[in-house]
Amino acid sequence: MAKESMKAREVKRARLVDKYAAKREQLKAEGDYEALQALPKNASPVRMRNRCQITGRSRGYMRQFGISRIQFREMASHGLIPGVKKASW
Repeated sequence: MAKESMKAREVKRARLVDKYAAKREQLKAEGDYEALQALPKNASPVRMRNRCQITGRSRGYMRQFGISRIQFREMASHGLIPGVKKASW
């Protein structure tokens, strides 16, 4: 389980990215790279990290489901994910 401070930091980054998205696109179109440098670092979408919606884990993230591999396995075993079942052959 990720620390609450890490989860909060990601939420804060997501808000900043949304806030400055239009301004960032405008500055890129104009080619004004000095003004782009003046924007906050966390306003860049590259700094965002995908995290599990349940635990906040950053590693082993499955984009299709929005959760980590560990939570995916646990939920699939309990039949909580529609269309997914344990393989057996």
